[in-house]
Amino acid sequence: MTLGRILVVDDEPQIRRFLRPALAAAGYDVIEAENGADAIKAAATSAPDVIILDLGLPDMDGKDVIANLRGWSTLPIIILSARDRETEKIAALDLGADDYIEKPFGIGELTARIRTAMRHVGKSESLPSSIEVDGLSIDTQRRIVARDGASIKLTPKEYDLLTLLAHHAGRVVTHRTLLTSVWGPAHGEDLHYLRVFIGQLRQKVERDAAQPKIIQTESGVGYRFVTE
Repeated sequence: MTLGRILVVDDEPQIRRFLRPALAAAGYDVIEAENGADAIKAAATSAPDVIILDLGLPDMDGKDVIANLRGWSTLPIIILSARDRETEKIAALDLGADDYIEKPFGIGELTARIRTAMRHVGKSESLPSSIEVDGLSIDTQRRIVARDGASIKLTPKEYDLLTLLAHHAGRVVTHRTLLTSVWGPAHGEDLHYLRVFIGQLRQKVERDAAQPKIIQTESGVGYRFVTE
């Protein structure tokens, strides 16, 4: 019995040759597509559990593949991206990709992202009643946050920011998503505003705000609530 079926979409044969045996050894079935049209067809006919998508495809932009898939599917999409393509990563995440991983990457990091993506499939859209990580506890029914049993006083916006990140635990949430969800559409570009609030939040919820373990920065893209 396999852990799931992964659709790998990349026009570089060496990437596919690397991923197929590595993912198979980790317990996954692997199917491949080398362009956007084949990717959309495979997503519709081969029932993958997760799609790993390179954005630089020969026949169409990877972002167009995401837009097409999100028109009819909620399949988790993890994008492969070069380290210096931040604008592209942000656009892909805002279009509905679930996560990204930068080239070059290790198979351990990729399989961790796959497990996170698959955990979110079929989950209720509502927050769990309680969340615990690294001594931090969030009671979402009573809106109480505590560290090691001691209550933490958060402002309403700090609480909204924390629970939004926790709701997407393990996945990167873009600056724009955080800003528009917590402060509204008019604040989508207020990055300084967001950094100030994240700094304040870390001071309250992290053991060491200078070395955060729970709210981690994804440089140039957003933030990730880490539970592992």
